[in-house]
Amino acid sequence: MNPSMEEGQELLAAADRLADSLVAFRRDLHAEPELSLDERETSRKVAEQLTGLGLEVRTGVGGYGVTAELHGRGPGPVIALRADMDALPVTEETGLPFASRRPGVMHACGHDGHTAMLLGAARLLAERRERLNGSVRFLFQAAEEINAGAKAMIADGVLDGVSEIYGLHNLPTLAAGRIATRAGALMGSVDRIEIDIEGKGGHGAIPDQCIDPIVAASAVVLSLQTAVSRELSPFAPAVVTIGSLQAGEANNVIPHRARLTGTVRTFAPDVQRDMPERLERLVTRIAEGYRCRAELRYIPQTPVLVNHDDCLARAERAMDRLLGRERRVQAEPTMAGEDFSVYLQQVPGCFFWLGSGPETGAEQAYGLHHPRYTLNETCLPVGAAALAAIALDRLAARPA
Repeated sequence: MNPSMEEGQELLAAADRLADSLVAFRRDLHAEPELSLDERETSRKVAEQLTGLGLEVRTGVGGYGVTAELHGRGPGPVIALRADMDALPVTEETGLPFASRRPGVMHACGHDGHTAMLLGAARLLAERRERLNGSVRFLFQAAEEINAGAKAMIADGVLDGVSEIYGLHNLPTLAAGRIATRAGALMGSVDRIEIDIEGKGGHGAIPDQCIDPIVAASAVVLSLQTAVSRELSPFAPAVVTIGSLQAGEANNVIPHRARLTGTVRTFAPDVQRDMPERLERLVTRIAEGYRCRAELRYIPQTPVLVNHDDCLARAERAMDRLLGRERRVQAEPTMAGEDFSVYLQQVPGCFFWLGSGPETGAEQAYGLHHPRYTLNETCLPVGAAALAAIALDRLAARPA
């Protein structure tokens, strides 16, 4: 075994010794989940842990975000490591003894695990600060699920002086302890659309004296699919999904208005850039064809998540030393979004998947955001060690 592999094994063994404390902390957060913009207790618990490590801690960052700074023995760059902390408006159905005690709120995306992993990485690195030239900045971010946290954190200066940033997300359909990486675009952009269609209400038995916004809305839903199928290259993936359509309350009344909301996902910055004009044209003109007036509000949220090649290569090298090349696979692209992409627009960095599923049959596991989603807690020390390994590799103190 070469020295770098020995160092990796030593780090992984140290992370394994933290496993019980990481599991306990994660379960505490899981039982008391907090929604985006309401992460008060989560933030307090994280800050308490970081203060106990003797780090420079800052709270109230971008809402309930927390940052901490670890300085190495000498000067060097600043490497940022990020975890998200918020839960989802989901009713848990796992039946676990530490299941959510808050009705309608659940850590169904594993951000409780991400938080525990980054705290573990902070402990591992604090114990090895003499091996660092430079600093590590730990970012515990709120409000990822509503695509607001990263922007707010950046506005509060968390990237000031940062040279590179790294982060991960657990993946329950990949066996725990495995890593999945991908060059270039990894996750899709996320935008929101809101459409108001106005007609002329009246009696359902006299449609000729009305202008029916429901019929127009139905046509708009169907026409929006042509924005992808007939206006984009088959090699330019995109998704337009209408998730809600609200109109009327009585079965025999044609309503005056209809409202639709949806999401737009793309996998290339230029495709995302052109979607507002494309959808505006379809929505307004289709509605006009049904004698209705339509208004589209296109709300940009997060860009395509694109890894930087150099940072990806460095992260893969560090993780291969830690886990072995055989435990790393190529990630499949996904239209799911992540506001880590906003950080990557500002500084170079890399985002990757960490397996959190069962050792066998992971592909059959409940996915992210499912009420029966579970996290295989053996991934916690692996995630902590992986984040720490990247920082150690980037800030390795060279012999004098």
